[in-house]
Amino acid sequence: MNWKQLVLGTATVTLLAACASTKPAAVTSNTAPAATANQGVAPADTGSSNQGQLNADPLHDPNSPLSKRSVYFDFDSSTVKSSDKPTVEAHAGYLKDHADRKVIIQGNTDSRGSREYNLGLGQRRAESVKRSLEVLGVKDSQVEAVSLGKEKPKATGNTEADFAENRRADILYNGE
Repeated sequence: MNWKQLVLGTATVTLLAACASTKPAAVTSNTAPAATANQGVAPADTGSSNQGQLNADPLHDPNSPLSKRSVYFDFDSSTVKSSDKPTVEAHAGYLKDHADRKVIIQGNTDSRGSREYNLGLGQRRAESVKRSLEVLGVKDSQVEAVSLGKEKPKATGNTEADFAENRRADILYNGE
């Protein structure tokens, strides 16, 4: 009986945390045009296209390692893959250099498994990326970890490639 209560309590807390994350995600989406507009103004103020490129935020440079915002996981795992560690390291470096920036790590799963299980697994994945960032020197106050479980798939098919695409944690910067 205690095991069932523990699982139910954990699922409830995880579900509440996932619901609470919806508002920050909506807020960050609404402010993206303002950030882009400000960047467009900066190069015009300097009068030099080279200077504008130097001042451009690397978060918006498609050639920057920061353009990769997803960390992928193996089936039923919350361990960051070695192939994704450079992504985590790049974001850690950026966050350390920009102490005013904050991120939300959204843990996701594929469609297999129950809703409750996937919410828990998504939370473990988000927490794993958060811990990796903190080990690399990012402040705890800069990172929030939430789970979306299987509710926000990137791929909607039922192939192994689709499942692999959905087993991820997304790094979302506030203000975007």
